[in-house]
Amino acid sequence: MALTDLQVKNAKPKDRQYKLSDGGGLFMLVHPNSGRYWRLAYRFDGKQKTLALGVYPDVSLADARERRDQARKLLSNNNDPSLVKQEQKAAIVALAENSFEIIAREWFSKYSPNWKENHSSKILARLENDVFPWIGKQPVSEIAAPALLSVVRRIEDRGALETAHRVLAICGQIFRYAVATVRAERDPTGDLRGALPPVKRGNHFAAITEPKKVGELLRDIYGYQGSFVVQCAFKLSPMLFVRPGELRKMEWTEVDFDKTEWTIPAEKMKMGVTHIVPLCKQAIEILHEIHPLTGRSKYVFHGERDHDRPMSDNAVRSALRRMGWANDEMTPHGFRAMASTILDNMGYKQEWLERQLAHEEPNKIKAAYKREAWRMYLPERATMMQAWADYLDKLKKGAEVIPLRA
Repeated sequence: MALTDLQVKNAKPKDRQYKLSDGGGLFMLVHPNSGRYWRLAYRFDGKQKTLALGVYPDVSLADARERRDQARKLLSNNNDPSLVKQEQKAAIVALAENSFEIIAREWFSKYSPNWKENHSSKILARLENDVFPWIGKQPVSEIAAPALLSVVRRIEDRGALETAHRVLAICGQIFRYAVATVRAERDPTGDLRGALPPVKRGNHFAAITEPKKVGELLRDIYGYQGSFVVQCAFKLSPMLFVRPGELRKMEWTEVDFDKTEWTIPAEKMKMGVTHIVPLCKQAIEILHEIHPLTGRSKYVFHGERDHDRPMSDNAVRSALRRMGWANDEMTPHGFRAMASTILDNMGYKQEWLERQLAHEEPNKIKAAYKREAWRMYLPERATMMQAWADYLDKLKKGAEVIPLRA
C-alpha cells in the first residue's frame, strides 16, 4: 500500500530500525536516531541490491518516487542504477579537480616558491578576492571569454583599471598552465585583447627600475659636485617621487616638521587636489641641512641668482646629463615611475601608490565624495615612504639588491 505524506511525516523512531514500504521497491528506513532514509530495493544481474535515494525531509515523498522511477528506467535499459550513480559522482569529482581554483592554486604552488613573499601574497589575494568567488568552481575548460570579461569588468567598475589588467594577465598564465597540463584546450584571455581600456599614464618618461642600476644612480646623486641647493633637490627626487615642478616649488610654509608632512596646496597640483607627502627621517635631515641656506626664502630650493623664485625647472635634468645619464635612460619625472614600479613589485597596495602619486581618481562619482581624499591611507603611506627611503639607502650602499620579476 502506497505511503501518504502524513505517514511519512509522523514516522516515529523505535528501538530498532524499521521500514515503511511505498511500492515499486521504494521504502523509507527509519533509524532509532530519528533519521529517515529513502531506499530502493532492486535486482540486477541476478543479485539483490539497494540504492540510496536521499534523506527525508530534504527529499520529499514525491521526490523519492521520481528518483525511484528514474532508477527503474535505467533498469529497463539494462543499466545498474548504483553503478550509474558512482560514475556520476566520479564525473563531479573530476570536474571539481579541474576547476579554475584548483588549477590556479596548483599553478601558484608550482611557481610561487621563486617569487618574493610580498609578490606572491599579492597574486593570491587578487585571485581570492576578485576571481575565485565568480569562476573558481567552474571547470577551467568550460570558461569562455564572456565569463572572464565579467570578472575583470567588476574590478574596472570599482575604479581599479590597472588591477583589472593585472588580474587578466594572471588568469592568462593560469589558462596557459591548464593547456600545458592537458586540462584545457585554449587560453580565452586572447579573445579579450582590447576589451579593457588602456591605463592612462600620460607621457612616457625614461626611468630606471632595475635595483642595481638604481643603486648606481643614487651613488652618483650623493656624489654630485654642483650647487648644494640642486644636490638637496636631487637627493629628494627619488625619495619623495613627486612631480618635478612640485618639488622645485616647495615652500617652507608647506613643511610641518612636527608632523613630518609636506602639504602641497591644490592650486599647485596637477589634479587640483591638496596632497600630503609623508616625510621620512632622511628627507627631514636633508631639509634641516638646507634650511640655514634657504630658510629666509619663500622657496626651499630657490633660484641661483634670484632667491625670490624657485630653482630652474631644468636644474635636476641638467645635473643628470652632466653625470652621464642620457635623456632616454633617466629623466626627473622618471623617479615617479621608478618608485611606482619597484614598490608595486615589493607588494605595496596599488591604492596606496596611486594616492601617493596623486593620480586622478578614475571613478568621477566616487571622487566627488572624497573631500578628504588627500588624507586617505596616510598612516600606511607614511610607513611605505619610510620603508622606501630605507630601501634606497641599502641600494646606494650596494648592500642589498632585490631582483624583480614581471
